[in-house]
This record gives sequence, C-alpha cells and structure tokens, in this order.
Amino acid sequence: MSWPDPHPDPQLLKLLGVDPFQQRLPWWGGDLQTLRDTLRPVDLPIDQGQPLEIQVPALTSGAAGSGALLAFLDCPPAPKALVVVLHGLGGSSRREGLRRLGIALYEAGYAVLRLNMRGADPGRHLAGGTYAAQCNSDLLPVLHRARQLCVTLNKAGMPLPLFGAGLSLGGTMLLNACLSAQSERVAAGLDPARQPLDGLFCASSPLDLAACSASIERPRNRVYQRWLLQRLVTQTLADPFGVSDLDLGRLSGAEQPRTIRAFDSAVTAPRWGFLDVDAYYREASPLQHLIQSPQKLPPTLMLQALDDPWVPACSALDLEEAVPTDGPIRLIFTREGGHNGFHGRAGCWADALAASWLKTLLSN
Repeated sequence: MSWPDPHPDPQLLKLLGVDPFQQRLPWWGGDLQTLRDTLRPVDLPIDQGQPLEIQVPALTSGAAGSGALLAFLDCPPAPKALVVVLHGLGGSSRREGLRRLGIALYEAGYAVLRLNMRGADPGRHLAGGTYAAQCNSDLLPVLHRARQLCVTLNKAGMPLPLFGAGLSLGGTMLLNACLSAQSERVAAGLDPARQPLDGLFCASSPLDLAACSASIERPRNRVYQRWLLQRLVTQTLADPFGVSDLDLGRLSGAEQPRTIRAFDSAVTAPRWGFLDVDAYYREASPLQHLIQSPQKLPPTLMLQALDDPWVPACSALDLEEAVPTDGPIRLIFTREGGHNGFHGRAGCWADALAASWLKTLLSN
C-alpha cells in the first residue's frame, strides 16, 4: 500500500531534541527492521530488576481465579519519575526490545516498572488465563499500585510523576486503561482531570484490532503469524490453574487456530467476557474512542512507521486527521522503522524518542 510522505512536525522534533529517523544498514526495510532483535540478539546486561507481585481480580468470564501479575522494578538513586513499561503480543519483561527500552529510560533517570501481563513468563505461574487488548481489570490495579510507588520512591516527599510506555499491544492496553479510567470517574461524579497516568508513549500500537488481524493474515506475513500463534498457544496451555477440556480441544486438536483472529475467537473474546470476536475487536479498539474523546488521555505521543508489516498505518493517519492539533495526542510517522524496529545509526531511535518525550512532560 502506498502512503503519503510523512512530515513530522519539525517544531515537535526540535522540542524533543531528536533528529529525524534514519534506518541503519543492514537493517533496511520494514521486515529487517522488525526482525533485527531476532536475527541479532541485543547484548544486554544481567537483569537485576526487583520482583514485585501485584494482586489482580478474577477474569470477567470467571474462567480463571484471581492472582497476581509479576513486575520488575529498576530504580536509580534519585528517580525523576516512574514509568510503567508494557510488552506486546506474545512478549514479556524479558524480551530484548522491552528491556532495551527500560535500560534507556533508567539511564535517563527514570524508575522503570516492567510488567508481565496475565499469562506471560516469567509470571505465568501467578495468574490463570491470558491477557487481551482491553484488560482494564488487570491494568488499573497495576497503575494504582504504581501511584503508591511514586510516593515511596521519592525521598524528597512529593510523589513522583507516573508515566506509561507501551510497545505494540502494550500501548493499546495503556490507551484503553486511560480511556476506561476517565469514563469511570465521570460516571462516579469524580474529577475527570485526575488521570491514571501523567503522560504516555506508544510505539507501533494497534488502534484498530480488526485491521491488524487482517494485516497479519496476509500471505506475506504467514511466518509472523505462525510465530505469534505458537507463543500464544504455548502461554495458554501452560496455565497452572488448568485448561478446560473445551479449550484444550480448540488449541491442540483438529480445530487448532491457524490465525490470530481464530485464536481471539476461541480464547481471548470469551475469556474476557466479549460476545464474540467481532465485539472484542470493536470494543477493544481505541481508535473511535480516541477520535470521539481525545481529552480523556494524558499528554500522549504515538510513533508509527509507514512500513510496519503488522500494524497498518492507516488507523494512526486517520487519528491524526481527526484530533485537534492543540489536544493531548501527538503523532510521529516515519517512512521506515518496521514494527517496533526503529534501528538507527545511534541505536534504537524509538527508545531515545520515548526518553525525550517524557523529559518534555517533566519540564511542563
């Protein structure tokens, strides 16, 4: 598909203190940008994050009991803020891209809380079930706990600001959590200005789940889809709280899902209380909610590559056209970068962009 040339706001890039993205050889093109960490694993230091368990309630469907999510806290001596960092589909706190982002934020002076969503290793043993694009009943307790940490981590007495950073589906989850929290506060007659986060950064995050599902089902993406499905099925079958005979048959028998949509239809939608997969994709896609009520978000920067082989850029382009330029949502598009790639001449450009964006929020 042909996209218009991206024109990042030069004033925004100047404000952030970053140069336009330039991909680095040999990681040329959307696929190689996407696969870089797989083809050449990142050399990262030993993970010394402090484990933290956060209690979460049972799933809406009642298919799995309450439990806990496992996070890892990396905290410098005098943190500027706390950043909750979320992985994408099939990911975890151990994935190279997530750890590299956490290290970049830590080195920029932020405390970092790397969260494993329900079902992700290394916290698979703590809670039954698996996560979804809209899992507010899991994520909102995490953000509440993070607010408490903002008080205890600052020795000066004032609570630290709380930010979020999501890669791929992790950004979608954070967007949905912010939208849900604002709606609940309005319904309860509480101050809607009180946000669950003080700022947000999203990279390559799906805004329209149906469009993303259709994109990943394209013949060119069959290897990607097979890899994602293998991780999702493995996570689901490893549930320490048990897998029903019905789920077992759907996942390991003749009906084994062969697409992400089929997996969401068989597992994700019913586990999270959606009528069917179409209802899940419709209700858990933040695009229309963001267009209708962009003011429900804290200051938010979204990064999207036009050559992303997984997440079509059309949704982010539609959002850019619809939201006011003086609202809380800012978008940056790059022609290259792939899906969660953005490997440039000085390392991962997206990591530096995230740190710069959060720095501007601290100065406001």
